[in-house]
Amino acid sequence: MSSAQPIAEDGAPEGGRPPSQLRQLAAASVGNAVEWYDWYAYSFLAVYFADQVFPKGAGNSLVPLLSTFAVFAVGFFMRPVGGLLLGAVADRRGRRAALTLTILLMGGGSLLVALTPTYAATGVLAPIMLVIARLVQGLSVGGEFAASTTFLVESAGPGRRGLFSSFQYVSTTLGQLLASGTGALLAGLLTEHQMGQWGWRIAFLVGALLSLLGLWIRRGAQETLPRARAGEDPLAAQRAARPGLFEGLRRYPRQSLLICGITAGGTIAYYTWTTYLPTYAQVNAGFDKGDALLVGTLSLVFFALLQPLGGMLSDRIGRKPLLLTFALGFAVLAVPLLHLVTDAFFSLLLVQCAGMVLLTGYTSVAAAVNAEVFPARVRAAGIGFPYSLTVALFGGTAPYVGTWFKQAGHPDLFPWYVAVVCLVSFLVYLALPETARRPLDA
Repeated sequence: MSSAQPIAEDGAPEGGRPPSQLRQLAAASVGNAVEWYDWYAYSFLAVYFADQVFPKGAGNSLVPLLSTFAVFAVGFFMRPVGGLLLGAVADRRGRRAALTLTILLMGGGSLLVALTPTYAATGVLAPIMLVIARLVQGLSVGGEFAASTTFLVESAGPGRRGLFSSFQYVSTTLGQLLASGTGALLAGLLTEHQMGQWGWRIAFLVGALLSLLGLWIRRGAQETLPRARAGEDPLAAQRAARPGLFEGLRRYPRQSLLICGITAGGTIAYYTWTTYLPTYAQVNAGFDKGDALLVGTLSLVFFALLQPLGGMLSDRIGRKPLLLTFALGFAVLAVPLLHLVTDAFFSLLLVQCAGMVLLTGYTSVAAAVNAEVFPARVRAAGIGFPYSLTVALFGGTAPYVGTWFKQAGHPDLFPWYVAVVCLVSFLVYLALPETARRPLDA
């Protein structure tokens, strides 16, 4: 791999022209899309392979699905580790080195899922392999958000951090669209029996191949981590530039807690609307599996188109107005929106698109807000650990909590759970200082 050109403290290459912003966007966005294709393929296809990997409980058909979503949540709890360790790699060795490592880990995890045997063939080895694969992918995704968020915002020109920030979720959504589109195509071409037996494995093999594409594209990325200026002692500068593993938490505890408060409402709303809602409609309203995938695909296209608009708006009016609109909207509307879900196609489409409009107030600015909280020295690890920990606690558990409420006979409690968490984030946003017009390291 070719080495990146050194970067001065102002973010421009030393003795060369500045990096192409389009190229920087492509490097972060394409790799991020590949990462999230693998991650979301698991959620979209869980209803097909749950019975293959986990045994059914006596008289309860929800046991395999609950077990599958429990493994989904387990993967999320590796994200804080990935955010800390791979964020430290990004702060010490460079953003590009971390982005290369994350895409390799995700591809390996996807291949392992594709090769997971059935419970009938190998017994407990099947769920063990699935757990290992999800742990590897969780490690990767935790590091991916930390490194790609930092990379995107540091690559932005003046007054464009919100726009660049929005591509974090544009690329994430493209990955979801690839996953849901692949799932819908397979479900349309194959019978229910074929999908449950072997069809779901194809999607994960595709993910492993796509990771190689992401790796190739990221080879051309320009490093954005500030390096020593010409004339400084290289060894002294190198030692000074290498933060300790927990330096972000130790030196910036308030900022770490702030990241948690910013993220809590956003992550539970995001994973409820983009990941769990199709399954929620199937479990609670008897919605058709194939139609649920189609609704998810249409709403994600709509969501991706909204992101740059939200990012550009935040560069003009600030981050806080969008965040406050998002959080208050979900605190008030989460319950009535989820109660509108029926087995009718347009009911789910309306609910999902309405949530996407509100959700854009968070997703289009999240990367910029997080990056603007920490200085460059500890930015990746400083963002990665508290963000990923919060996502694990609230986002990764959302499908499991929703399914558990259904199994316990209280499905109406889940919408209230979402509303309360969003209300807590609303209070955090009220106290959040506006950072849109500040220099990045002010």
